[in-house]
Amino acid sequence: MNSNPYKILLVNPPHTAIGSRIPKEQLPPLGLLSVGGPLLDAGFNVELLDAEFGPLPLAAITGQIKAVQPDLLLMGHSGSTSAHETIMQIAALAKAALPAIQIIYGGVFPTYHWQDVLDGNPQIDYIVRGEGERTTVLLVQALLAKTDLETVKGIAFRKAGKTVATPPAEMLKYLDAFRVGWELIDHSRYSYWGHRRAVVVQFSRGCPYLCSYCGQRGFWTQWRHRDPVKFAKELARLHREQGVQLINFADELPTGSKKAWRTFLEALIAEDVNLTLVGSTRAGDIVRDADILHLYKKAGVIRFLLGIEGYDAETLQTIKKGTTITEDKEAIRLLRQHGIISMATYVIGFEEETDRNYWRSLQFLLAYDPDQIQLVYVTPHRWTPYFPTVASRKVIQTDTRKWDYKHQVLATTQVPAWRVFLWAKTIELVMQARPKAILRLVFGYDAEFRHAMRWYTRMGRRVWLHEIKAFLCRIKPLADGPTLEEFWGTSLHKQEQALAKGHKKVATQTNISL
Repeated sequence: MNSNPYKILLVNPPHTAIGSRIPKEQLPPLGLLSVGGPLLDAGFNVELLDAEFGPLPLAAITGQIKAVQPDLLLMGHSGSTSAHETIMQIAALAKAALPAIQIIYGGVFPTYHWQDVLDGNPQIDYIVRGEGERTTVLLVQALLAKTDLETVKGIAFRKAGKTVATPPAEMLKYLDAFRVGWELIDHSRYSYWGHRRAVVVQFSRGCPYLCSYCGQRGFWTQWRHRDPVKFAKELARLHREQGVQLINFADELPTGSKKAWRTFLEALIAEDVNLTLVGSTRAGDIVRDADILHLYKKAGVIRFLLGIEGYDAETLQTIKKGTTITEDKEAIRLLRQHGIISMATYVIGFEEETDRNYWRSLQFLLAYDPDQIQLVYVTPHRWTPYFPTVASRKVIQTDTRKWDYKHQVLATTQVPAWRVFLWAKTIELVMQARPKAILRLVFGYDAEFRHAMRWYTRMGRRVWLHEIKAFLCRIKPLADGPTLEEFWGTSLHKQEQALAKGHKKVATQTNISL
């Protein structure tokens, strides 16, 4: 039973990204649930408003916030940059409706842009920087007790009219110390993969590799993982008690430790639950795990997304990808051999590509022969090492709600924006309509493989048509936009590490008291 009168409302804002709308299915907001669990365990009264359903218009969101009358409003989104503007709008409306409400904003974007956010948006009171499980509880406790906020690490706020930030919070080394607040959602409302009851989870956080464009690596600071056996038991419990069928991994690299990943797979197999697992990993880990890929399949892994950021060895070296073309191709072959779908995400826009480059990209993708393909546009985040290398390039998309990897945001001088788009859609069409892909739809490895192929093909076709329509109807991109540095400001890459590595012992929910 909650012992504290403080009423907290978590709001998951509606997201404008294409991927949030097309499937007509929703996944739970893991970030907010991860903060909600520790708040509940600390005795606070917590509710969740998931405005992705509908999606709810801003007026309806404001109405529901007024109905709840919370003391604190907490917001954040996994699509951190592209959701920022919507969160600012909700915060302004909530503040106008309930002037006494205090608003806390967390996530990747505000972790780095904290000063700009607080200086330009008076409706935001506090920002949680980095991981939120421990920091949010400590901040709320400090607000309730009216103690000095400068004693709380990992936050930003205003003091005497000046924007200030406390030192970075220590990284959570023991992820099992903080639980996800699954009781805040109705599991029957969330589905994926063709209306299968679904959740988003994290087995690990971070990535040890140095990809210069990655907006997540520095946020988590260091790769860590949960207890593999406890994690398997949690997934099994969600299946048995809540009917969860599909597990979507939010990890950048769940397979980072072969030993830990194998232990998890074996523990999940021992639980004997019928779960489908989807996620992302590196091609190198698939090649490394060639001898245990049968365990992947037996545990329920049906698809892994592989980041294939280009075919040019020099480009891969420049962005510090740490992989090779040969390794990418071998990973795809191994996954197919074991009945696991390979989805290749291919990034365009790293360099000033020409038509010949796009043609070669298509040729290489055909040679890779992935089961599924997703083309995305390079999206430079201000806190990454990649940002200063392209700071002088022109921005052609100044609506930050479209900084979602599915819209071209940087100009390419060799090829106009309309032709870049045409190349992207042509490559996707050729890859998904080629005979090999169609044959896999009909005669795939097994029934689960065929279901996954058909579901994604349906979604991909709808997204493809939606993007074509949106492109034809959109406002013409800026012909002479600002430079990237003029648009976002100077690089923050020196502050890429959002967390302090800390000491061996860190606070857990068991020693956080009211």
